[in-house]
Amino acid sequence: MFVLGNLLAAAAKILDIALTLYMWIIIGRAVISWVNPDPYNPIVRFLNSVTEPVLYPIRRRLPISLGGLDLSPILVILAIIFIQSFLVQSLMQLAVRLG
Repeated sequence: MFVLGNLLAAAAKILDIALTLYMWIIIGRAVISWVNPDPYNPIVRFLNSVTEPVLYPIRRRLPISLGGLDLSPILVILAIIFIQSFLVQSLMQLAVRLG
């Protein structure tokens, strides 16, 4: 059973790192949106292509717009923090019990 515990611990760490990286990508997208970025810049295109599939559905369902302020990155970051606190920690605790 220790092998399954180690597998779950490794999966939890990878998930935690991936979620943290995605959170920083969303923060980068939000910061870049404050200026008028060149839409043909490869970095801007990458940030848009990676974050838009997650942000657009939230933006479409969120009726509140505070003077043009986009709240969807904040909601996604809060969701990432929740997933890290709940799912990653649950996987780690399950891995400890199996190990």
